[in-house]
Amino acid sequence: MTRTILVAATLVILASALVYVQYRSDLSTARRELLAGSQIASTACGPIEYAVAGSGPAVLVIHGAGGGYSQASEFSQSLAAAGFKAIAMSRFGYLRTPLPAHASPAAQADAHACLLDALGIPTAAAFGASAGAPSALQYCLRHQARCTALVLLVPAISVPGRDVGETTPPSAFWQFVFDYVLRSDFVIWGVTRLWPEMLVETVLATPLDQFRNADPAERQRGLRLIRDIFPVSLKADGLRNDALVTTPSPAHHLERITAPTLAISAKDDLYGTYVGAKYAAEQIPGARLVSYPTGGHSWLGHDAEVRKALVSFLRGISPRGISPQ
Repeated sequence: MTRTILVAATLVILASALVYVQYRSDLSTARRELLAGSQIASTACGPIEYAVAGSGPAVLVIHGAGGGYSQASEFSQSLAAAGFKAIAMSRFGYLRTPLPAHASPAAQADAHACLLDALGIPTAAAFGASAGAPSALQYCLRHQARCTALVLLVPAISVPGRDVGETTPPSAFWQFVFDYVLRSDFVIWGVTRLWPEMLVETVLATPLDQFRNADPAERQRGLRLIRDIFPVSLKADGLRNDALVTTPSPAHHLERITAPTLAISAKDDLYGTYVGAKYAAEQIPGARLVSYPTGGHSWLGHDAEVRKALVSFLRGISPRGISPQ
């Protein structure tokens, strides 16, 4: 009996060691790839991490919660292929962009303008996804002359009179995920590899049946979005800040936005962004709303349609247009 216990304990120790070695290897690879894929701009608003793809009219690609510049890479590549210069930055507290003392969406919008200044780009369209939408809105409000167009994808914006709690996914796992899973590189690494479905209704805010019934390519895209959170330690400051500043204040003065605007969401988004997208489309003069009955916060099953709508919208802006940079 003693020998059996000893063998079992040895096997457990060896398996644990192998798991830890793989985790450390994956963590090192992820950090190395993130460093290799971006640059740091020294701006009047402080250092800002960014990556550029393509050439042509400029589009600021503003990532959502749990991201960084890399979260926007697939959209950046689509925009680059369509003849745009996609500028994806890491927002405050994500990856190598530090979190300043004042990190409101308005301050982040000013940082967007500072990044454009540092890159010598006078104007750009703003494409804000999820928690990137508030600063995209503020950019087009605070820097109207520089905002050539506005795209809001599953926008995390509050509507006047709507309780903040309505934007929380109705999942029994949510508090556990936020308190534990999203605070540990090792835990998020293990969950995304062993039980990624645990994060579908929380991180992706997408109905689980939508994920399970999606075609293989869309399921893989959903998994990539989940895995992009790793390493979460490089994004913890940004996640905490987003939780503080994204939803408490309703969007105001949207009627003052003059840029052509496109809002996109799905009605079954568990974060409830359809309400915000609809509100923005109603308040911003001339704005257009594209909605889907299903797809959740990750618009599963509609990625090709969303990309086509994005490119078509940006190409079709007139007479003002977006000037090449």
